[in-house]
Amino acid sequence: MIAAVAAGTLVAVSGVSLGLWAASGEDGPATGSAAASSAARSAGSEEAAGTAPEAGRSPSPSRSYPLSEAPRTIPAVRDHTAGRGPGWRPERAHRVVVNDGALADEGRLIAGELGLTYAGEKDDRRDGDLRLVLNRDAGANPESYTMTVRGGRVTVSGPGEAGVFYGTRTLKQEIRGAGSAPEGVVRDEPAKQRRGLMLDIARKPFTAGWIEDRIRELGDLKFNELGLHFSDDQGFRIESDTHPEIVSAQHLSKAQVERIVALAASRHITVVPEIDSPGHLGAVIAAHPDLQLRNAGGGAVRGAIDISKKESADLVDDLLNEYAGLFPGGQWHLGGDEYQALVVPDPEASFPGLAAAARERYGAGATVEDLTTGWLNDRAATVRAHDRTLRAWNDGFFRGTSVKAAEDVQVAYWTGKEIGARQPAEYLGEGREVVNYNDEFLYYVLGEPLTFVYPTGQRIYERWTPLVLRGTTAVPARYDDRILGGSFAVWGDLPDAQTEEQVAAGIRMPLRATVQKLWDPDRPALSWAEFRALAGKLD
Repeated sequence: MIAAVAAGTLVAVSGVSLGLWAASGEDGPATGSAAASSAARSAGSEEAAGTAPEAGRSPSPSRSYPLSEAPRTIPAVRDHTAGRGPGWRPERAHRVVVNDGALADEGRLIAGELGLTYAGEKDDRRDGDLRLVLNRDAGANPESYTMTVRGGRVTVSGPGEAGVFYGTRTLKQEIRGAGSAPEGVVRDEPAKQRRGLMLDIARKPFTAGWIEDRIRELGDLKFNELGLHFSDDQGFRIESDTHPEIVSAQHLSKAQVERIVALAASRHITVVPEIDSPGHLGAVIAAHPDLQLRNAGGGAVRGAIDISKKESADLVDDLLNEYAGLFPGGQWHLGGDEYQALVVPDPEASFPGLAAAARERYGAGATVEDLTTGWLNDRAATVRAHDRTLRAWNDGFFRGTSVKAAEDVQVAYWTGKEIGARQPAEYLGEGREVVNYNDEFLYYVLGEPLTFVYPTGQRIYERWTPLVLRGTTAVPARYDDRILGGSFAVWGDLPDAQTEEQVAAGIRMPLRATVQKLWDPDRPALSWAEFRALAGKLD
């Protein structure tokens, strides 16, 4: 929620832990009403003495300036302390300086965007400076930042590089939308740590250039994840050295992926790969038909690999180990959804080979669900060895099995329509961490098959929060800390239904609404009409 600031009145934001936010830079004033009072006293003394700002210098705060208003950005800043003064407007002679070489990339980026000179590490202060400060406060949220506009200069400070980067995104939007940054202090941080967009590049092979454009868009909106679902029944879309036979004709080269990953990292975005298994492996199985799951009658099961065979595990582990080197980020999606052996009334009767393998490994009474859970755990162990945080789709977790999914595998909750569907509170009540992919709000499925319709930004903005995991009903607020965030998802079920340009246009406002609610789940201060108009100004 934006702190509403009217002339002479400051309304603080509720529900925000200011203690987690980065301290202001050396130029930062006192906060809250004390800052406004101090500025007013200073201005009054100058006026009483009949002094005026020296020629060529930025004017001092004065009663001639009204109290500033909070900047309007997407997502909205969560706290703004008003000030009196001219604010800051970029000029070609202004510098971007940093206090730490680790901020060089952030400094060069914002300097180029605003037409300023990047001057590197400097201790001197000049009029018009934009100063980026890394304060390395280990106890603060590394994505938090403070932005101080005072005396004709701007200081963006934070405990981590990501937070300072987000501060520069706020400044960029302020300049784009209003032409200048208002006097005062912004203190800001996200409510949720995972803020993502997932792209199904297996069924619709988006080009590298289009993906890079989305990364730039996501960075400016303070998203921090890009999911790539690159293996499915319709295609395997990234070059492979270990198994080149599975790669589709239309695919990304590893060099292209490396550029995508590097661009994302420069925007503090983690690329989250997903090789879905044991279902959705049709493209892999096409090159290895001996590994395809078959039912009791000998019929092939689409997209499903036979998890009773060691060769199946070896093949998938080869791929997981190979791509761990290509995707160095800390997050990994294991898939785990819609294994077709489990969508029949009696899996043990329909797939006696799987049932026998389950009993052999886990004892009498073990089920196909137990064997499938064991597959998920084994793949988790393969990826965990690369020091990754793991997640899997919620329908890959089962109720009442003797084999339990590893406790550190997070739940990517997307549906409640599967056989034996479990309410979100069941996962949360078990102590699991959850990422919200609610297909009722956050699924953009090309061609609108089945019951899917294209989500709208307005519906997300007005009706969804991270607590709404399934359908339209929120889980109890006591589970909020276990919901790590959420991800909007683009699925290519009917890939030719929209062009890349149409997809970009279609997800534009849903992305902005989604990140607003992940950054601050409270009721937004702007109406939808105001939010949409603001997005038009900032683009």
